[in-house]
Amino acid sequence: MADHDAHGEHVQHTEHVVPISTYVGVFLVLLVGTALTTGVAYIDLGRWNTVVALIIAVTKMLFVVLFFMHVKYNPGLTRIVIVGAFFWLGIMICFSMADELTRSWEYNPLPWNSSIILPYIQHFLF
Repeated sequence: MADHDAHGEHVQHTEHVVPISTYVGVFLVLLVGTALTTGVAYIDLGRWNTVVALIIAVTKMLFVVLFFMHVKYNPGLTRIVIVGAFFWLGIMICFSMADELTRSWEYNPLPWNSSIILPYIQHFLF
């Protein structure tokens, strides 16, 4: 059965066909990214180990999302949803980092001083 619009005219559906060479190229980029991640894991970069690993991981993730999930070829609404998801991820990372960076802040309150509290308690009870 052919596709027709409301007026009976033939409607041709066009979807973007990605060539095999693009998939092979993305696959090779992902392999190089995996090798880089493994190589960087054996190099002591100090505090930068996590940063470099995350940069490589985000780059690999972008290739997967753009090409394998066809986001590069989709209309605006899909892109808005993806941007919103990354915005939410950024918020969650900020909250996690705020929690992690403030764990060393210890607040040791002073013990209760009965000479200050006792008059207020006696006022309410008696």
